[in-house]
Amino acid sequence: MTTFLERFATTPLGYFSSLVADEDSIPLLEAAASIAQDEYPELDVQQVLGDVDQLQARLRRRTVQMNDNLERLRALNQFFFRDLGFGGNVNNYYDPDNSYLNAVLRTRRGIPITLAILWLELAQGIGLKARGVNFPGHFMVKVNLPNGQVVIDPFSGQSLSREDLSERLEPYKRRNGLVDDFDVPVGLYLQPAPARDILARMLRNLKEVYGSQRDWLRQIAVLDRLLILLPDAWGEYHARGLAWAEMGDVRLAVADLEVCVAHTEDVLEREAASSRLAELRRALN
Repeated sequence: MTTFLERFATTPLGYFSSLVADEDSIPLLEAAASIAQDEYPELDVQQVLGDVDQLQARLRRRTVQMNDNLERLRALNQFFFRDLGFGGNVNNYYDPDNSYLNAVLRTRRGIPITLAILWLELAQGIGLKARGVNFPGHFMVKVNLPNGQVVIDPFSGQSLSREDLSERLEPYKRRNGLVDDFDVPVGLYLQPAPARDILARMLRNLKEVYGSQRDWLRQIAVLDRLLILLPDAWGEYHARGLAWAEMGDVRLAVADLEVCVAHTEDVLEREAASSRLAELRRALN
């Protein structure tokens, strides 16, 4: 007899759960590609991985004789941004397809984080020490070379100097009061991002897109994944509770808001969730 766990493992959500279970061995590309199964139920994730492998093989043939990492980096950028034509979707930045790797591979257009995931896979495949960076407002990639570090904007392919990065940080620092005595060095914003954090940022991008479109069913599917990835993200229970309420499912909304109120340490969030919870309980009664 098939158990519930066995049935769950064969669902897209169960598949995603199995990929992100082990903190030390999350396959970033595969887990990121699997997110698209919510929108593309017939998607073959292994085919997506195979498509990236083919790109990887083409790049390796170009770089096999290169011993210098800077030379390899230049070859990668030429291949990815110029020859293949990957770049940011400046005309429709908030298109959900920008967050689905199968669509990004097809259109060659995406947002910084999805472009970065593909770029990182190719970079690591040719021996570059490349990592993703959760830079405020705009995901980046960086490569460690013998003579220093190169930071690249995956949206444009531009290499960014420390001055460029400082300029991009200014609005964020002003909004958050990180000026004068509270200022911190640029390098602290360039720490490598673990795979779990990268996936969470991907999902939160989609959460915001679907929220702005008032597409609550799709937003709930994204939040289901986000809560598998980050089970202690109590604010996401709040968000899912509000989405269930918008869908008219008061009982599921109440259940999620109760979890948020019981666990969150954010006072303002607890107050907001408690207020909505009281309204929904009155509606149930």
